[in-house]
Amino acid sequence: MTHLELQQQLAATGYVADDSLAMALSLGLNLGRPVLLEGPAGVGKTEVAKALATVQGTELIRLQCYEGLDASHAIYEWNYQRQLLSIRAAEAQGGVTERALFGEDYLLKRPLLRAITAETAPVLLIDEIDRADEEFEAYLLEILSDFQITIPEMGTITAQHRPVVILTANGTRDLSDALRRRCLYSYLGFPDLESELAILHARHPGLEARLARQIVSVVQALRKEELEKSPGVAEMLDWAAALAGLGVNDLSEARDQLQATMVCLLKTAADRDAAPQVWLDQVIGKVA
Repeated sequence: MTHLELQQQLAATGYVADDSLAMALSLGLNLGRPVLLEGPAGVGKTEVAKALATVQGTELIRLQCYEGLDASHAIYEWNYQRQLLSIRAAEAQGGVTERALFGEDYLLKRPLLRAITAETAPVLLIDEIDRADEEFEAYLLEILSDFQITIPEMGTITAQHRPVVILTANGTRDLSDALRRRCLYSYLGFPDLESELAILHARHPGLEARLARQIVSVVQALRKEELEKSPGVAEMLDWAAALAGLGVNDLSEARDQLQATMVCLLKTAADRDAAPQVWLDQVIGKVA
């Protein structure tokens, strides 16, 4: 699949991908390589995996990373309660062998093992990998290079159908060179005005063109301010939905509703203080 074909198919799902991202995803599919998407929070990295799963017509398996994530939560663990029940039930029948206790019936598959053993190739999203500890990256190296997992009690399990792997990172910490070498790479920044307008029209096709441009212009102006959390694309879409739901057609004629709906964009008290009504009036005057 060429990157242009993929770009069009992603657009059909409502995801607007630029040429660079579409090329990285296309190469990842064609070469069977993981793709690392890096960029600030709120630019649509997670949505890439969701849209790609829709395009591929396959399951999306998501591993949300966090500090302290270990193999038992990411790869597999044994169902100890079921093992204990089997031991008790087997005591009256002469006992149970260790091999029987460590069979697939007692294995709890977590996202990484589910992706490796899936009957059809899923899209595996390893979300916010930079939030996990550096030690956890070592668990990923075998998976991302050979697409296999070693379980001491069962041996090595190799994927029959390689999953499509998408990793995301927000820049919380530096990722290891070993992990980066195994991945193709694309950086997602905040979209420019025209690209964000295209995203808005794709998600809210019934929105009036004038209002859509006003919405995107205000959001882009907010991102230029020194905020603790700049509004992302998801916040922009939420704000658009809120305004449409209130029947707003022109921001210049809905100043009170505009201030009230800032809860969609500004997520801290400091950021609310940084964008008072006076500032919003000035911005609306420029974009109206």
